[in-house]
Amino acid sequence: MSYIPSTSRYQDMLYRRCGKSGLKLPAISLGLWHNFGHVNDFENSRKILHTAFDAGITHFDLANNYGPPPGSAEENFGKILKQDFSAYRDELVISSKAGYYMWEGPYGEWGSKKYLVSSLDQSLKRMQLDYVDIFYHHRPDPDTPLEETMSALDLIVRQGKALYVGISNYKPQEAKQAFQILKDLGTPCLIHQPKYSMFERWVEDGLLDLLGKEGVGCIPFSPLAQGLLTDKYLKGIPKDSRVATSGVFLNENHLTEERLTAVAKLNALAQKRGQKLAHMALSWILKDDRITSVLIGASKPEQVLDSIKALENINFSDEELKEINAILA
Repeated sequence: MSYIPSTSRYQDMLYRRCGKSGLKLPAISLGLWHNFGHVNDFENSRKILHTAFDAGITHFDLANNYGPPPGSAEENFGKILKQDFSAYRDELVISSKAGYYMWEGPYGEWGSKKYLVSSLDQSLKRMQLDYVDIFYHHRPDPDTPLEETMSALDLIVRQGKALYVGISNYKPQEAKQAFQILKDLGTPCLIHQPKYSMFERWVEDGLLDLLGKEGVGCIPFSPLAQGLLTDKYLKGIPKDSRVATSGVFLNENHLTEERLTAVAKLNALAQKRGQKLAHMALSWILKDDRITSVLIGASKPEQVLDSIKALENINFSDEELKEINAILA
C-alpha cells in the first residue's frame, strides 16, 4: 500500500528557528540510533517514520554507524525514503554524522578529512540521496587539528553533499574554537548535538550560554536518560526493558536507590503538572529557548505520538523549577 501523509501534519507541531539560521526544526525530532537496523522489524520501522511525519516531525537524525549492524539504519531509511517519501524529500531535514568507528584501518574513525568525506559518500549511497541537510562531526578528535576537521565540513558543503554542518559531543572550549574556524571559512556551524537530560546537565556549565551568544542551535540526545526518566522503572525492572535486554547503554548499576528515589519524586511532580514523567523530562529541556529541538527514539509508532504530548505544557513555574533542582541535587 502506498503511503499518503496526513494533510493536517503541520497543524499541531511546534517549529523553532535553529540558532540564527533560516532553518526551523520541529520541537521533537526522531533519532534512528536504535530500532531501524537490520535486526529490527522493517515494517515497524516504516510505520514509526510514517507516524512521525504524519505528526509534523520533519527531521530524521542518523549516523554512519547506526544499526545494528553499523550502516543498516541508513540502508533501511534509504529504502523507506525511496518507497514512501520520495515526493516529500523537500519537506524533510535529514542528518547524518561521522566520528565513531565505522570501518577497519586508519581511516575508519575520528576526524580526518579523509574519513569524513569518505564516510559521507558511503552514507549518501546507503540512503540513496544526493545530499543530506545536516552533516555532523560526531565527536572531537584529540589527534587531528581542529582546522582539518572543520575544513572537511566546509568542503562537504561546497561540494553540495550537505546544506549545513554541525558538531556533536564537543565541550564548550572545543565548540568555541570550532565555531570560529567555521565562521572564518564561510560555513557557519548550524547546530550542536550534546547529551542532555535532567540527570546529565553539563551543557548548563557554559555550553548553552555559548550557543545562545553564537547563534548556534541545540538538539539534545538521550533526553530521557535511556528510559530512566520514564515511569518504566518505578516498580522494578520490566523484562522487555533496555536494562533487562541489552544493558549496553543502561544497566542495573545506573538504577541506584538514590536515582530511583529521584525518579519517584519527579514522577509525583509530573503528575501534579498533569503530565507523565517522560513528557515532563522532554518539556523541561524545551523550556529553554536556546534549545531548538529534542531528539527522541521510538521502538513503536505509539511512542512517537506519546512523546509529542510533551509539547502540551512546556512552561514551568519558578516553584516547579526549584523543586526539580532540589530533587536533582
